[in-house]
Amino acid sequence: MKRSFWFLWLALLVSACGSQNLTPVKIYGPEGRLKAEFEVELALTPAQRSQGLMFRKELGSERGMLFVFPENTQSPFWMKNTLIELDMVFIDADKKIVSIVHRAAPQTTTPRSSESPYRYCLEVEGGRVEELGLEIGDTVEFNSTAF
Repeated sequence: MKRSFWFLWLALLVSACGSQNLTPVKIYGPEGRLKAEFEVELALTPAQRSQGLMFRKELGSERGMLFVFPENTQSPFWMKNTLIELDMVFIDADKKIVSIVHRAAPQTTTPRSSESPYRYCLEVEGGRVEELGLEIGDTVEFNSTAF
């Protein structure tokens, strides 16, 4: 009995450590057609935004990270210590795509940003934006009441 209790406790601990709180993000074209769905981690704090997706060896084609800023910004991103190629989708406060960086090269310090102010940045696996046909002007949907 004691042995099965410890096994159950260990299994719960391992599954809790491996689970992530993911937020669904949907992207629609101008005609309202669903173009993409992602499950994303949120980067809400300065420390989370600074860490981003650094040191990740893979992301997954339906996963990403949504960087949430307290106000509009044009702060640049870089790929230092980021091991995978990424697409960066810059989104304004009205949840419209205002700029896209395609296939940002890993482990580079080139500043990448949007010419227009943005409130959110969605990072996904490099090449996915083109593959899914995402474009400037598309509408992004996610529940922002949690943050």
